[in-house]
Amino acid sequence: GNPMKLSLAAEEVATFYAKMLDHEYTTKDVFRQNFFHDWRKEMNEQEKTIITDLDKCDFTQLHQYFTEKAEAKKALPKEEKQKLKLEQDAITEMYGYCIMDGHRERIANFKIEPPGLFRGRGDHPKMGKLKKRIMPEDVIINCSRDSNVPKPPENHHWKEVRFDNKVTWLASWTENVQGLLKYVMLNPSSKLKGEKDWQKYEVARRLKEKIDAIRNQYHVDWKSREMKTRQRAVALYFIDKLALRAGNEKEEGETADTVGCCSLRVEHIKLHENDNGQQCVVEFDFLGKDSIRYYNKVPVEKQVFKNLKLFMENKDPADDLFDRLNTSDLNKHLQELMEGLTAKVFRTYNASITLQEQLAELTDPEESIAEKILSYNRANRAVAILCNHQRTPPKTYEKAMKNIQAKIETKKEQLAVAKKDLKNAKVDYKVKKDEKSKQIVEKKKKLLQRIEEQLMKLEVQATDREENKQIALGTSKLNYLDPRITIAWCKKWHVPIEKIYNKTQREKFAWAIDMTDENFEF
Repeated sequence: GNPMKLSLAAEEVATFYAKMLDHEYTTKDVFRQNFFHDWRKEMNEQEKTIITDLDKCDFTQLHQYFTEKAEAKKALPKEEKQKLKLEQDAITEMYGYCIMDGHRERIANFKIEPPGLFRGRGDHPKMGKLKKRIMPEDVIINCSRDSNVPKPPENHHWKEVRFDNKVTWLASWTENVQGLLKYVMLNPSSKLKGEKDWQKYEVARRLKEKIDAIRNQYHVDWKSREMKTRQRAVALYFIDKLALRAGNEKEEGETADTVGCCSLRVEHIKLHENDNGQQCVVEFDFLGKDSIRYYNKVPVEKQVFKNLKLFMENKDPADDLFDRLNTSDLNKHLQELMEGLTAKVFRTYNASITLQEQLAELTDPEESIAEKILSYNRANRAVAILCNHQRTPPKTYEKAMKNIQAKIETKKEQLAVAKKDLKNAKVDYKVKKDEKSKQIVEKKKKLLQRIEEQLMKLEVQATDREENKQIALGTSKLNYLDPRITIAWCKKWHVPIEKIYNKTQREKFAWAIDMTDENFEF
């Protein structure tokens, strides 16, 4: 219970932890161990002697200080907030744009990431480690020879200034936790990014023409005499049917035991001849990209099941399932099937085609706009589940649900009153039969109708929140779904595009909004 004054470096790192005190991360052992290990590196000798156990450190005062600061910022008068916004706008105006091929383009992330604690996704083994402050000496600047090279802060210099027009980044540095390269890039709404996006979805659309032939071929290859061909055909079936990644996404310096399709081990799957009445069921359980767990039970075709048994024969749990296959072999084969084809193209194709089919199935022309949006989110969710896009429920989830439920209760009370009022008005009109009481009946009818619509909207909202609690819809919406499918659907059913895409997404997909009519087919 004794207060302790920390050296500047140790105090700064302690504040990173204190700010996260109410977050789930600080309850995880790996996070706490990594943090404490890195924190001790920043301490002086005296601090190291005294602070030997994280459990004995009380960060609540520090946490309270930052909570109060955040509350005070929220409570600022409107004029003060406006002043801060104008200051930020001035910084964006100064640093947030570049000239590219004669066009003024927005830069996406022009601010260097501040120091803090690494979070990672899923159960990342490096969570809690210290992300160090990036200095000008760590940064490579990339611009054209005839441009004004940005000046580094006083008494500092850039690591390097280069003039490379073969890449799209403007600055880069290496972060210390995983040793990954980080980049400053153009905004997603830029011409360059838009063109790349369009090309990506056009490649996926080309796959639509070839998909039947590719599927027929891998069906034939399941019975190939060559084991390598059989393994490749089963892996391709998984990539196609389950939207698995190929397994080459592991970043340099990545220490987590993450795998993809080609790097699956025997221990990652279990075979069930019969499971709850379903034949030939494969149970997958492994850590995928970003240490997100992939767990799925799927019935597969009989020949696939037979092959998996064969691939697992006389192998230990830690042995490779596809021991004759690697990602470069698979990618080479995919290129032979279709120019530009990769495992990711299968994900994009299957995600987009699933959205289009689900929208056709779930959209009811008679439904209100709110109900149509719920149908859209359900179609989007089918894609997110296919691609295994998960999230932990937001911290605000419980509070938000309570608020919606309270609003629903209030609306139900209003509805009961409105029904009673309409009934009384009708009785009144029967007796008086005059114009005034007739108008009152009409007025009460409209009010009742409005309250019913408002209640329905709230109930749809509650359903939507509940269903999407642990599913991340945004990833597939931004990266795997051809935006033209969504825009065509919006135009066909008169759903405002801003109800589906927020401002940033509308800017990113401006190319699609401009070129798509309601008859677009993926």
